[in-house]
Amino acid sequence: MHGEGTGILTQLTLGLGRFSLMGAEVVRSLCTVRPSLRDIIAQMYFIGVKSQGVVAITGAFAGMVLCAQTYYQFERLTVGSASLAVVSAAMCSELGPVLAGLMVAGRVGAAITAQIGTMRVTEQIDALRTMATHPVDYLVVPRVVAGVLVMPMLTSMVVAIGIAAAYLLGVGLLGMDSAYSLKHAQFYSEPFDVFAGLVKSVFFGGIITAIGCYKGIHCRGGAEGVGRATNEAVVQSCVTILIVNFFLTLILRQFR
Repeated sequence: MHGEGTGILTQLTLGLGRFSLMGAEVVRSLCTVRPSLRDIIAQMYFIGVKSQGVVAITGAFAGMVLCAQTYYQFERLTVGSASLAVVSAAMCSELGPVLAGLMVAGRVGAAITAQIGTMRVTEQIDALRTMATHPVDYLVVPRVVAGVLVMPMLTSMVVAIGIAAAYLLGVGLLGMDSAYSLKHAQFYSEPFDVFAGLVKSVFFGGIITAIGCYKGIHCRGGAEGVGRATNEAVVQSCVTILIVNFFLTLILRQFR
């Protein structure tokens, strides 16, 4: 039992070390090599445009569920019109970036790992090295840059659609007062909440793409290994997003 624990700890340490080295290579590449704009735009389309559907649906129903649950509780205190304020504040700073990150991790993180993992097991990455092309420069950097640029846009979409859907549900179905709902939402939602959500989304975009690329590059074991790496990438991305979100919330509140 002790040996198994030591082995897991060793694997975790080696994994963190390799991930840190890849991160250092990405920073080095950004400082010394000009990334291909064409590759970045292609990845932005893949990560951003093709994720709009799932992100929009997630934001809409998350906003409506939060509005309904909040309204049922607030109505007991005759302040049901304040429900939209809770939705607005929560979506801007917490739910918006986290939901967008989790959805993108499930769709994009898995796809990135599968793409690069397939290249790894079919020795295409080794072929890049023989042609004096660094895999990090060609495969990792465009995806990380695209993820960092696109995630704030997807987060903004989640926030806007979530608040709009909550407003339509509250006013159209639950009977909330339109004027008071908008007034409360505007009064209790601060620009800092939007800023905090966008800052978090930048970190989440880097986390999703970096973990996906790392798992793909270090994939082993043929088709079975690709499937295993894809599953690990999604799980680790989601868990890391939740952990990082907690610490970012504490850190950002110090600057408020």
